[in-house]
Amino acid sequence: METLAKSAFAVQNELRKLNLACKVVELPNSTRTAIDAAESIGWDISQIAKSLIFKTKHTNKPVLVISSGTNQVDIKLIEALANDIIIKADANFARDITGFGIGGIPPIGHKTTIELLYIDEDLLKSEEVWAAAGTANAVFSITSTDLVKATNGRVVKIKEAK
Repeated sequence: METLAKSAFAVQNELRKLNLACKVVELPNSTRTAIDAAESIGWDISQIAKSLIFKTKHTNKPVLVISSGTNQVDIKLIEALANDIIIKADANFARDITGFGIGGIPPIGHKTTIELLYIDEDLLKSEEVWAAAGTANAVFSITSTDLVKATNGRVVKIKEAK
């Protein structure tokens, strides 16, 4: 039986707790960025669910945006939803909140409950998406509807207008 890295194993356990039949896989190549993940998996970048951690400026609350790999997050849209100024979280804040390092942050299984959790509506265009699973080379596939249920995220428009 394949042994997963500690963080990837924690994500696999969380998937089991959620009664999801998803399987975490560790790949030989990096999945740290959406481009890396798409190339390593062999799927379209739009099917990569990237987990981006921000925080509110005034209340210091964590904000998780799960975005399609092709989209840039429109910060103004997220600020309107969060009713606060949004700033990018640093690596220490991200690890303190989620328990995972940037480049491997999964959409589930965080140390802290993240109430401000938004899912890119464009992810629902794909039946199946791929998400990080705790390390910079671990991923799992999940249906977009299960992603919404598992995270209890709010599906919203996040895409920056071009």
